[in-house]
Amino acid sequence: MEIGVVGKPNVGKSTFFTAITTADAQIANYPFTTIEPNRGVGYIRSKCPHTELGKPCNPRNSLCHDGTRLIPVEIIDVAGLVPGAHEGKGLGNKFLDDLRQASALIHIIDASGSTDAEGNPVAVGSYDPLNDIKFLENEMDYWIFGILTSNWRRISKTAENMGKKPETMLFEKLTGLGIGEHQIHLAIAHMELPERPSTWTDEHILTISRAIRKVSKLMIIAANKADKAPEENLKRLTDLKDYIVIPTSAEYELALRRAAKAGLIEYEYGASDFKILKPEALNSAQKKALDKIREFLDKFGSTGVQKVLEEATFRLLDLIAVYPVEDETHWTDHNGNVLPDAYLVPRGSTAKDLAYKVHTDLGDNFIRAIDARTGRVIGHDHELKDGDVIKIVARV
Repeated sequence: MEIGVVGKPNVGKSTFFTAITTADAQIANYPFTTIEPNRGVGYIRSKCPHTELGKPCNPRNSLCHDGTRLIPVEIIDVAGLVPGAHEGKGLGNKFLDDLRQASALIHIIDASGSTDAEGNPVAVGSYDPLNDIKFLENEMDYWIFGILTSNWRRISKTAENMGKKPETMLFEKLTGLGIGEHQIHLAIAHMELPERPSTWTDEHILTISRAIRKVSKLMIIAANKADKAPEENLKRLTDLKDYIVIPTSAEYELALRRAAKAGLIEYEYGASDFKILKPEALNSAQKKALDKIREFLDKFGSTGVQKVLEEATFRLLDLIAVYPVEDETHWTDHNGNVLPDAYLVPRGSTAKDLAYKVHTDLGDNFIRAIDARTGRVIGHDHELKDGDVIKIVARV
């Protein structure tokens, strides 16, 4: 699974990326600092079942800290997007191509209103950040529209002669964008479209493009620079309907993680406070900065960075964490490792879906599964719950 960090230049995308992944992305105060996409790994938190077992776990594909399983999520930070990107303005085409496989998008906007539409610095509060939400959606809509309309008449007539369904035609046109045929079916299911796709107008295809983007490129908004944003801006953003909006300060999160790494403070990702470990090592400017960060944490509950990633994973994508094991009695793999793997799967996934997630052969040869907590045998269509520990039984 891949989550994209998107937005116009100079809104704090690279700072957010560096904070959430503790990677070293290039950070500067001018447009197009990021040219090649930065890739890294962030971690979402889930309660580890080993606390019920009474013995420590041996994570293999994740981490565990004090009973909290840290499950990796791939993050990609791409070039900044400006109006007209779908026409190639700025680094637009590259930006959009880099997002082909993203399951969800974290849209970083400058809640302080201190960057204009092109990403240039302006006075705080002089630009309306709400403009950026529609602009990004519009660029993505026209990106999909451009892909669909390329040679549409010829391709659609050929497909009609072959008896292909419209959703199959659309799926084949959008191959490589990480969009499933079921998502396309969901997008167009209730549309009143002409029966023959070759007669669809540009207006029809643009409407289809918008619907496909809504179901396939889910988006959460990080209202960044909330530490300097006018209260009116934050209220208007968080009051938006149909959007998950989280006040965020990527700069504060990055400062906390770096201070923790240096051993100056004790700080857990997403925490509402931190503990100063070496006050004597801090100068007056550092102490003042930490006081400001603490005020922000008191007001918002966290810097928002970790919360954005977890809301994107658990709420926007509606994923759950499940733990496959080979020994349902001891919750181990064949080497005796306790709860070695944690997998993120869509809510509603079945035991057989998990088998395929672990390995294609397990899915193909699935016989049954066992709920390790209860010892109960469950079938292929049993719906999994968050935190389930499951043994897959397959033909050898």
